[in-house]
Amino acid sequence: MKYVSTRGTAPVLPFDDVLLTGLARDGGLYLPESWPTITPSRLRAFADMRYAEVAVEVMWPFVEGAIDEGIFVELVEDAYRSFRHPDVVPLVELGGGVWLLELFHGPTLAFKDVALQLVGHLFEHELLKRGERVTIVGATSGDTGSAAIEACRDREPIDICILHPHERVSEVQRRQMTTVLSPNVHNLAVEGTFDDCQDLVKAMFNDLPFRDRFHLSAVNSINWARILAQTVYYVKAAAQLGGPVAFSVPTGNFGNIFAGWAARQMGVPIRRLVIGSNRNDILPRFFESGVMAMHGVTPTSSPSMDIQVSSNFERLLFELCGRNGAVVTHLMTRFRADGTVDMGESRLGMAREIFDAARIDDDAVLRVIAATYERTGRIVDPHTAVGLGAAGLLHHDPATPIVSLATAHPAKFPDAVEEAIGIRPELPDFLGDLFERPERYEVVANDLAAVEAHVASSSRMEG
Repeated sequence: MKYVSTRGTAPVLPFDDVLLTGLARDGGLYLPESWPTITPSRLRAFADMRYAEVAVEVMWPFVEGAIDEGIFVELVEDAYRSFRHPDVVPLVELGGGVWLLELFHGPTLAFKDVALQLVGHLFEHELLKRGERVTIVGATSGDTGSAAIEACRDREPIDICILHPHERVSEVQRRQMTTVLSPNVHNLAVEGTFDDCQDLVKAMFNDLPFRDRFHLSAVNSINWARILAQTVYYVKAAAQLGGPVAFSVPTGNFGNIFAGWAARQMGVPIRRLVIGSNRNDILPRFFESGVMAMHGVTPTSSPSMDIQVSSNFERLLFELCGRNGAVVTHLMTRFRADGTVDMGESRLGMAREIFDAARIDDDAVLRVIAATYERTGRIVDPHTAVGLGAAGLLHHDPATPIVSLATAHPAKFPDAVEEAIGIRPELPDFLGDLFERPERYEVVANDLAAVEAHVASSSRMEG
């Protein structure tokens, strides 16, 4: 399998190079040249297989030729041993045709672990094989950072530096990053929003001399390996339900729901993909009007979704544009220059064939948390509540079950949960002393030169 950039001018690469490259050198995102097919009979067989076994089969066509199959099996098995549930991502029936896919049983209690535990193993294997080092830089709105740090801590060929928006993540999210004192881990609290952090990371990658000097790489969802690993839980859930299915996904950066779209391209019978957004609603506004327009970011009770520039939407746009990189480059350049761009009625129509979108404000989030607890006894976090709320608003086919993605453990956002139901969820025992652990991080200005100086000083490989 070879991979092409959404901007159309970067080199075509195999999987191992895409893994280490992250953002393409033309500023685009990598996608496979074609989509492998999962046959209906093979999908049915997945229903009774272990999660790691399904993961190997689903991902193998994308990595074949870049890694030995036996080694790949070992890496996948090792990645999912760290999950606290034997099913890795258990599927729970809530009633009324609604199911909950629990993605928070990994070491940092968020769905990002499902991909990043594997990506960390893949990075280390490939770097040791090549005798190389990388400096991973990433931006987080809360959960990617801790999952990436947990996946990369103490790995000799990796330095990792994570940018998070200062005072715009929950305390649990921050401490899960800043209390990791491994010498290869560095945290920067940027005086700005998540979009500012994301822009700084992209600017570092587009600063090609700096990128080459420190061998920058990425574990954000701009890295194709992240999306690939996330496709597996859509496949597994659909196999378990045994027929056409819909998914509702709380999403800000569009990576998680794009993985569902990719699974559909592989033949998984996904009828609808419902986007749940909070008040930072660039995606619902696009699906209403066909116009992508940046507004200011508003802090909400679901901070991991406080985003106005959904980076992975570019991957869908590439597909909607007939895989024409020049058209994508033109549209994204206009969007960045003007803060708004009309994607066109035909592209909007194609997107609407599979996607719906709804915005759920903080008051509605509290109502969903309370109603879910009252009806099922299950406590959900505010991001999961956004997905459940969107499913309730937009899913119309009673014959098609809808799976709502539970993206984080409720104890990561205890204030919102307590406000909704009067119960403050507790962290699992292995994180019971989180608030007593010492922290280490630097507060930096929203300035590329300042951030690059910090990254340079933290890298153990000057070039």
